[in-house]
Formats: sequence, C-alpha cells, structure tokens
Amino acid sequence: MKILSPPLAAHLASGVTTMAYCWQVTRGDGVVLGFTEHDQDIVYNGVTFEAATGFTSSRIQQSLGLAVDNLEAQGALSSLSITETDLLAGRYDDAVIELFWVNWADPSMGVTIAKGNLGEVKRQGLAFTAELRSLSHRMNQKIGYTFQRTCSAKLGDARCTINVATGTFQGAGTVQTAGLVRMFNVSGLSGFAADWFTAGLVAFTGGVNKGLTFEIKTHARTAGVDSIELWTAPELPLAIGDTATFTAGCKKDIDTCFSKFNNVVNFRGFNLIPGIDAVTRYPTADGSGQSGGSLYNGIT
Repeated sequence: MKILSPPLAAHLASGVTTMAYCWQVTRGDGVVLGFTEHDQDIVYNGVTFEAATGFTSSRIQQSLGLAVDNLEAQGALSSLSITETDLLAGRYDDAVIELFWVNWADPSMGVTIAKGNLGEVKRQGLAFTAELRSLSHRMNQKIGYTFQRTCSAKLGDARCTINVATGTFQGAGTVQTAGLVRMFNVSGLSGFAADWFTAGLVAFTGGVNKGLTFEIKTHARTAGVDSIELWTAPELPLAIGDTATFTAGCKKDIDTCFSKFNNVVNFRGFNLIPGIDAVTRYPTADGSGQSGGSLYNGIT
C-alpha cells in the first residue's frame, strides 16, 4: 500500500493532475542518472530528471506476495548521458532502478512507485528496451557456493588473492587486424608464453571499443605472431593500432593453479570429488570393479 502525503493525496483527488513518471538509474559504478517522460526537466529529491530522452514505459504490473513484478522501459540513445559504449560495457547491468510519480508543477510532491534492478537489456540500432525487475527477483537467485571439481573463485578476487594487475599477469598489446572479427593478431605480447591469455580478458584502451572488455577463448602463437580469439566478436569494428590490456586466464583446474599461479592454498575447487564414472562402476569377480559405460575407465 502506497502512503501519500496529504498535499499529494489532495492533488490526486482534485480530478486535474500534473503528474509524470521519473526513472532514477544508479549504476554499479555509482553514477546516478535521471529521466522523465515529461517535456521539461524535473528536479526531485536532488536529482535532475532529463526530459525529451525518448523514454516510454509499459503498463506496470504489481502484485502481492513474492511474484516478480515487471515493467519495461523503452527508449532511444537521445540522451548524452546514455552511450552505446556504456551499454555494451555492461555498466547498466543489474543497475538499481527507482520509479517515481512526481507532480511536475510542484516537485515537492512525489511517491515511489517501484524499486528494483535492470534485467535484460535488448538493443536494436540506437534504440533499446530495458526490463525492470522488482526486488523479489532476488529470492529466485541461488546463494552460496557449488561443490565442483573446478575452482569457483574468480581470478584476482578476494577468494583467489592473486594480484592480476602486475607485469606477470597483465600486458599491453596493439591490434594488427581490422574489422568485425572474433580472431585478430596483436603485437606486444612476445614476453608472455603462448596460451598465457587463454580464458583471460582483453580490455580495450583505445579505438571505438575503448572501455569494453571481452572474454578470451584462446591465445596462440604461430611463427612469432600472437593471435587472440574471443568468444564473441565486438559489435564495433576493430582497427589496426587499437590498444588493449590483456589479463592472464585461469583454466580453473588445480594443475593450472599450481604451475601458473603457485596458489594451490587458495584453490576453491574440490578436485577429488568422484565423477560420473563412480556411479557407473559395478563389482566384478576379481574385486577390481569395472565401469558400466564404455566412456569411463574407473576413478582417477
């Protein structure tokens, strides 16, 4: 139940209202942005909500209980505050969204309609659609860690403890291949072993992809030339001379943790967990046990 201030309640009861929707977006990096469907900027709670940003919203669906409420906001990149690079970089992923209903003639009157996080963001050209999920969607997320053979830590995080921002695990390179490509040649990585950046990250520091980070699928070296293959091609074309920072990758197994990072003490996997081969084993006359499937040869 929404609790309205007496002045706002009186305004709504008057039959003629001057109300407008305002969206406040708080990104993960702390940047706060405001947008409104009104034709003039509105200042509410110390935040300026930009007008004429091309925002429209769908019908708001709210319900009692733990069902996830949804609202879609559609818009275009008509605000200088919203850039295609920020969208591609994921700076709006899971951003906190607050929807207000504000009296544009007297911005001291307003009420919070909904609060949640950005869900799926779809892009098509310069237009986008963003889904607002209510706070109850957090109840559907798994909390805790999974018992698995591979390490569950992220390379460089507090559970891993490895400092990846060193010359040992991070290097600067220059793109030598142009176009919308998933695989490109790069110079400047000759000081690292081949395969060093497989499963790592590349963060572009120059060119149209500046500020964007991509996951590396493979790092190979042929005849002294380093080639990088990404899991997904950049949506903006690479150009010869684009600069980037490459961060080493971890294959999440205990052998890599020992030989590459000397960090077995912080290995967050359970490499001795029996695999599916333990389920398919059956007893034999000599007591050795055999695998029930041709793909497995016993526990290793």
